[in-house]
Amino acid sequence: MSDSSHVPVLLHEAVEALQVRPAGIYVDATFGRGGHSLLILERLNQQGRLIALDRDTVAITAGGEIKDERLQLVHRSFSHLREVLREQGVEQVDGVLLDLGVSSPQLDDAARGFSFRFDAPLDMRMDTSSGITAAEWLAAADEREITEVIRDYGEERFAKQVAAAIVAQRPLYTTHQLASIVAQAVRTREPGQDPATRTFQALRIHVNQELAELKQVLPQCVKALQLGGRLVVISFHSLEDRIVKRFLREQSQPPQLPRRLPLRAAELPLPLLTLIGRAQQADNSEIARNPRARSAIMRVAERTAAPWREAA
Repeated sequence: MSDSSHVPVLLHEAVEALQVRPAGIYVDATFGRGGHSLLILERLNQQGRLIALDRDTVAITAGGEIKDERLQLVHRSFSHLREVLREQGVEQVDGVLLDLGVSSPQLDDAARGFSFRFDAPLDMRMDTSSGITAAEWLAAADEREITEVIRDYGEERFAKQVAAAIVAQRPLYTTHQLASIVAQAVRTREPGQDPATRTFQALRIHVNQELAELKQVLPQCVKALQLGGRLVVISFHSLEDRIVKRFLREQSQPPQLPRRLPLRAAELPLPLLTLIGRAQQADNSEIARNPRARSAIMRVAERTAAPWREAA
């Protein structure tokens, strides 16, 4: 495969956490360049099956180089997980893996506009076949909307100043134009971090609706898992991890029952998930090889025998 030098963060740890059953059915909901998928396929026998999703057409094209009948590669956002499973004739699976955020190949491709390291069109779409670009959104949004996005998704203290500068100097067409404007608007620079980092992160999250997609897919994962099936999620910033942590904690608690209900502990309904171990981070050797691994957090949960309960 192209981009074969790209090794996912926590690669072996994530696949180990899935506890792959040789004849099982698994979902790699963030195919990327296939690192996790290839390792999962190594652990499946001929009866096993892997369904991999990605909304990036470049990733799908690269994945076409894998010639394996056990792999079904689907160009779709992971928020459409249940729809994809129905199309594949699958009701329940043995494991789902989510490796969130933007991949190294996407960041390193100047034409995608994810990084201010290159002067390129201000695109930032993970799926370049649909949706509006970051440049188009910045041209149409009002100052309040831009402020909210940069503040909420980038956690930028100077969001208001950045938004005002963007509105004053738009239209913007390239990454370097935007990075220059942000550099002038951000008054205090954090050591070791480019002043444009938070704004670029915020716009990428907004353009791709990453947090909304995550909130949509997590319940679908739980519903799809059969008894003993594992959900493994790797996140790369606090906003993602906060959503994952809260969701897993809520689903690992028994459902709320009316007070003073005459039930013994053994009669209480089971939670949908059991948390497996503590959150895991990359070790020092992996961080030395790949600095991006520093922010990775992996959380794992296992499906119980509790019947699925639709949210109220």
